[in-house]
Amino acid sequence: MDLLIDVIIETIIDTVKIFPFLFLTYLLMEYLEHRAGDKTLSWLKKSGPLGPIVGALVGLFPQCGFSAAATSLYAGRIVSLGTLMAVYLSTSDEMIFIMVKNQVSPKVIGSILLVKFITGMAAGLIIDGVCRLGKKKKDTGYHIHEMCESEHCHCENGIWKSALIHSGKVTLFIFILSFAITYFMEKIGVEGIQYVTIGQSYGVIVLAAIIGLIPNCAASVALAELYAWGMLGEGALIAGLLVGAGIGLMVLIRVNKKPLENIKIVALLWAIGVGVGCLIKALGITFV
Repeated sequence: MDLLIDVIIETIIDTVKIFPFLFLTYLLMEYLEHRAGDKTLSWLKKSGPLGPIVGALVGLFPQCGFSAAATSLYAGRIVSLGTLMAVYLSTSDEMIFIMVKNQVSPKVIGSILLVKFITGMAAGLIIDGVCRLGKKKKDTGYHIHEMCESEHCHCENGIWKSALIHSGKVTLFIFILSFAITYFMEKIGVEGIQYVTIGQSYGVIVLAAIIGLIPNCAASVALAELYAWGMLGEGALIAGLLVGAGIGLMVLIRVNKKPLENIKIVALLWAIGVGVGCLIKALGITFV
């Protein structure tokens, strides 16, 4: 019973911290749709080449609210897929705090963040480049007004009310899913994850990347703890942390009404994480 109460309180706190990011993001999107007009949206889209660089920098801040905001902007087709992927790959979540708590060297923490930034920026730029080469003449994206229609937010009642409805629905979805995941992670604990990730093989890198996909900060906490204890190699750590997009993946499922596209995004994220993790192991790179 105590565990259940603790999980409920923890989930409420985490969800409340996310709400301001979502509300401000949807408020911006509503403003762009109803006030700024097509010219502003066009300008934002044309600024895309710099998007992955900015996204990779923003993701480094230890706050998963940025990945949630970036996901909502992507669902409205305000930012590119490359920018979204850059944010996902560089998102640090709780990793920094766990490393500091375990007295991991600042040099090691800096090296990990640098790898995440470079990977996010490079992957984002490449993805956007490929998307531009294969871009269709007809724009079939899921735009802001389509999102409003699917959410039945009654935008005609004002952007503040509409943004509140949007963010409220997504926040409720996040709370329910976060509660279930947090309860499960508390049950198995770091020790449970240890049984499937301990070691230095390529198989461990693959497993670490699967664990990293869990849309909850508990995954990055567990991976960081195991690395600090010397029970996880650099390749597996990086693979797991790169795919750890926090609640961004929850928001993606909720707001991007294209299930097949969502699956492709998650698969691409996982593949990049595993690929970089295996490369680090193959090259014998260490952060000490």
